[in-house]
Amino acid sequence: MESQGRLRAVEDPEMRSGAPPPVSILLPVRNGGPFVSEAIESMLGQSFSSFELLVVDDGSTDETPDVLRALADADSRIQVVRQEAEGVVAALELARQRARGRYLARMDADDVALPGRLKAQVELMEANPRLVVVGTQVAYFPREQVRVGALRYERWVNSLVDHDALVRDIFVECPIPHPTFLLRASTVDLVGGYRSREWPEDYDLVLRLWEAGGRMGKVPAVLLKWREGEARLSRSHPAYSEEAFRRCKVHHLLRTHLSAGRRVVVWGAGPVGKAFARELQAQGGHLAAFVDLDPRKIGQEIHGAPVIPPGEASAYSDAFSVAAVGKGRAREEIRSALTELGWEEMEDFVAVA
Repeated sequence: MESQGRLRAVEDPEMRSGAPPPVSILLPVRNGGPFVSEAIESMLGQSFSSFELLVVDDGSTDETPDVLRALADADSRIQVVRQEAEGVVAALELARQRARGRYLARMDADDVALPGRLKAQVELMEANPRLVVVGTQVAYFPREQVRVGALRYERWVNSLVDHDALVRDIFVECPIPHPTFLLRASTVDLVGGYRSREWPEDYDLVLRLWEAGGRMGKVPAVLLKWREGEARLSRSHPAYSEEAFRRCKVHHLLRTHLSAGRRVVVWGAGPVGKAFARELQAQGGHLAAFVDLDPRKIGQEIHGAPVIPPGEASAYSDAFSVAAVGKGRAREEIRSALTELGWEEMEDFVAVA
C-alpha cells in the first residue's frame, strides 16, 4: 500500500501526558479496503492534531484489518477495535463508549476531510457554547459520478448554515451531512446516543438533539469530500430509503408538534403528500384535510380526508399544516401562502419532502 509509506509515527503531546484529547473521531468501517487508508490519512493530516481516532472494524472480510493495523502502528492516536458484523449503529456506539474527548467527530471510511476541517469546527463550537452539533459544507466526488439528484441535494444542504435555516428545513431531510458531524459528547450522552430504529441513525440523532433544545451550526466552507457511488449504504440499505426517512419524520413530528393530538392538514395531494399522510395515519396521527391546486382533485377524498383549495384552508386554523411536496420551488410557494395566512413556521406548520 503506497500511501502507508508517507505516514510518520505521530504522538500527540496531550495524549502523552495522559490528558484526554478534546476530540474523539468515530470511524466505523466494514470492507473498506479500497478507501479507508485515504480517509484515515485525511484525518491524520488535520491542522488540529489533538484527537484520538477510534476505528471500529465491523466484521471486515477483505484487507481492511491489515490496512488498519499498519496505520495504527504508524500513529499512536489510532485505536482499532474489531467486532462481529453488527452494523454501523453498534460500531458507532462501541466507539462512543470508548471515547474520551469532549467532542465527538464523525468520519466515514470512504470520504476525505480537508486539512482545516476539525480546527474550524472546534473553533465554532468553542465560540458558541449553546451549539451541540456542528457540520461543514460538502462536495460530492468524483464529480463524473455525481448525478443530478445528488447535485441538487448538495446545493440544498450547503445552503443551510445557521441554526434557524437548519431547523427550518429539519423535516425536509437531515440538514447536516453525517460524516461532517462534530458533536458535544455530553449532550449526545444525554439524549441516549445512536439508536437502531430501522431509519437513518444520523437523522434520528439530530432530531433528538433538536427536541432537547440543542442548537446547530455549520462551518460555511466545503471541508469534506463526500464519496459518491452505488456502494454507499444510503443507496443500498433499507434504513436509508425514502420510506425509512418518512417514518423517522412522522415519528418525531408526533413527539413534538403533534404531541397534543393536533390534526394535520397536508398541503400537496401528490405522491409526497399522499405518502406522508399514509405514514401519519399508520403511526396514529390525525389527518384533517389535503390542500391542493389541481381542480381534478378538489372535492375528492384521499385517505378519508377532503381535498380543498387554498382559499378554504382558514377553516382549519386549529390544525397543524405540513407542506409536503418534493420540489423546492413548490415548497417555498406553500410557505409563502401559509405565512400570508398569519401562520408561523415551526409553530403552526413545517415543510417536509
